[in-house]
Amino acid sequence: MPPVRLCCGMTILGKDAATDPSLAARRLIRGRGHAALATSLGGAPYASLVATACDIAGNLLLLLSDLAQHSANLRADPRLSLLFEDTEGHADPLAGPRLSVIGEASAVDDDAARARFVARHPTAARYAGFADFRLYRVAAARGHLVAGFGRITWVDGLRLRVDGELTALAEAEAEIVAHMNTDHAEAVRLLSPPGRGWRMTGIDPEGIDLRRGAKTARREFAAPVRDPREARAALIALVEVARAACPTPRRGIILPPHANPKG
Repeated sequence: MPPVRLCCGMTILGKDAATDPSLAARRLIRGRGHAALATSLGGAPYASLVATACDIAGNLLLLLSDLAQHSANLRADPRLSLLFEDTEGHADPLAGPRLSVIGEASAVDDDAARARFVARHPTAARYAGFADFRLYRVAAARGHLVAGFGRITWVDGLRLRVDGELTALAEAEAEIVAHMNTDHAEAVRLLSPPGRGWRMTGIDPEGIDLRRGAKTARREFAAPVRDPREARAALIALVEVARAACPTPRRGIILPPHANPKG
């Protein structure tokens, strides 16, 4: 079964991620919604906890209050580091995977990126439009990945994102998500951890995001997708795998008409 980040367990990176540090790093970033943020307070290290999200390509997004100390720090020095970890379920947390991303943050005015942040963190909708809240995009220079014992490496910043033309997928994301939740709730249930009420909240080149209340989960695609046609095929493949593991037959899925290939 394709790897899935369970809401109450460890990240299952999968065999492919075990041999591809950049893939493991991207999965860790997308699978976590919060990180420790380190900024410079007049040259002294200052650490805080922040909510994180990604744009469609995987660039990190932060939504920060201008009144916060870390925001003042970034205005003075845009350099930062973000620590992502997924150590829950490990008897020794230091045996779990973690990633330190080094880069620079810049404020952006991007409605699509803001919408992705709010989809990842629904409570942010209450303040995302306030004048004293600012959206930042992180230009990652590199990441230091500790994926397990003896699996420690640096990952170039360009490998922490998905390159290529993703406009078609980005433009179709909202419709695909709405269609899945409205017309294929059973398929979404099959792709989710146990329990009712899970909804799909996002799709990107490497997988889908799911949410139920404060809990989140993720399903990874077997290969990257770059447009609605490829996304349709990848979603069907995920559902077929999930259906095969379920004793009760389920319906297939059909994406919005514009996403269906002709001919």
